[in-house]
Amino acid sequence: MQKNIIETLMGAVVLVVAGAFLIFAYQGSNVRVEDGYIVRGNFSNATGVSLGSDVRVGGIKVGVISDMQLDPQTYEAIVSMQIRKATKLPKDSSAAISSSGLLGEKYISVTPGSDDKMLADGGRIDFTQSGVNLEEMIGKFMFSGGGVDKKKDEKAEAAAPAQ
Repeated sequence: MQKNIIETLMGAVVLVVAGAFLIFAYQGSNVRVEDGYIVRGNFSNATGVSLGSDVRVGGIKVGVISDMQLDPQTYEAIVSMQIRKATKLPKDSSAAISSSGLLGEKYISVTPGSDDKMLADGGRIDFTQSGVNLEEMIGKFMFSGGGVDKKKDEKAEAAAPAQ
């Protein structure tokens, strides 16, 4: 009988510790559903951002990416962003995919416009700019002759006999 009570108490302690760990992990993760409104933007290339990526205005997080879909007609990425209710964005705002540093995480940076009318729930940001793909840029530089010595080529052309 004494053994069953000790096992029961130990099991209860383990469950309490596991519950406390889950609460601590949830609070530290910044994964919370906030009340807000949804705005959408079409990007030709949404590489690097994913569900849960930040949406920032002036470097301050004001929302998250809540959904991503492919437009079957234009083949653009339709990115839905959930913005806090307290943050009102003008209708002529623009959005760009940016990164924190050279190899940092990608996020959507929203630049507020100057329109008096604000984006409503379900509104659309018309001015968007896709992110820069670093690997693609390096590949273009390497394979387009970006490192060719042009002076050497000019000297070779000048030395060739004219016909």
